Amino acid sequence: MSRPQLAHGSLTSLVAALTLLTTGCAENAVGTRADGDTCRAGGDWSAEKQARWLRPAVSFPDGTTAGDAAVVIGSPTGEPLCEPITVQVEFWEADATSAGTDLRPVRRVRLTTDGSRPRTIRFPAGLSPTERDGCTGVLTAAYPGVPLKQTELPTATARLTPASTTADTAFDSSRVAARHLLPPTTACGASGGPTPNPWGGDHP
Repeated sequence: MSRPQLAHGSLTSLVAALTLLTTGCAENAVGTRADGDTCRAGGDWSAEKQARWLRPAVSFPDGTTAGDAAVVIGSPTGEPLCEPITVQVEFWEADATSAGTDLRPVRRVRLTTDGSRPRTIRFPAGLSPTERDGCTGVLTAAYPGVPLKQTELPTATARLTPASTTADTAFDSSRVAARHLLPPTTACGASGGPTPNPWGGDHP
């Protein structure tokens, strides 16, 4: 084989390699789903980046008019993800007491979503707007990945009242994409001793 042919062959191989490399890099951002639609690659995203993607997709229906629908995870702007991510939706019963607020974990729902269709999660039994009493509120959070650790769990800054807002509860975690508080509808404060441990020893 002549030198020109060798040079041409080497150049062709180099162009092919560069094309493959460029295509591979492009597929890190945009890919194709099994149904042929384009999708957004997020397989290597951190939990914080997944939370940023999830945040605009989460909505909380009006608890007074939406029946037992508590959370809707819809479709963020742009293409759906090529691979679904795990999302946890967790509920706490929030009871106002004379000692402060008793936050008690009630239910956690694990699901997967790629943002291609909405998912609706309903209130736990006994906590829908028509079922819970006026002294009981509900705190809800949606976040990607595994269940929250003990150090990431929510706290209440003060005794909850009908005027309390979501800002009155805090999570020590950047993974929490969205949170929402439905406060008690009555100013309550039970007499008695100190508020019991809101978590117990078996939080999932």
